[in-house]
Amino acid sequence: MRHGKKFNHLGRKSAHRKAMLANMACSLIEHKRINTTEAKAKALRQYVEPLITKSKSDTTHNRRVVFSYLKNKYAVTELFKEISVKVGDRPGGYVRIIKLGNRQGDNASMAMIELVDYNELYNPKGKKAKKSTRRAGRKKKSDEAQAPVKEVAASEEKETEGKSEE
Repeated sequence: MRHGKKFNHLGRKSAHRKAMLANMACSLIEHKRINTTEAKAKALRQYVEPLITKSKSDTTHNRRVVFSYLKNKYAVTELFKEISVKVGDRPGGYVRIIKLGNRQGDNASMAMIELVDYNELYNPKGKKAKKSTRRAGRKKKSDEAQAPVKEVAASEEKETEGKSEE
């Protein structure tokens, strides 16, 4: 029975599990996205998100705490210089897990884990997704319907001015 066991042991002893998660976290920080199994991705999310939260305040103590988990000074530097700046105002949820299907060889369920702010498909041009209610969405549609009419009228006035000058 697994009473009181709050995390996935991933079929490994604790030293092996800690080393594997540290290596995967360094790879995620370096490459911004990695492919792995779903279970490892979920375990990695629990491992990395508190470290990213610590990186928001750049103090010597926080750097040493993060280094004790990652054991890679280049990953720690990149985490504190680049990633913490990009996720500075985000209250949490720095990592996204996307399921990919099953692996060919052993039918293991695969997933891609990525840093949320580094995906241009979901987050084009670095813009943040707006949090809106349904009501605000309705207002937005009516504003969009009126906006093209104003732009077309302005462009027609410019064309007629250009023709009258000739």
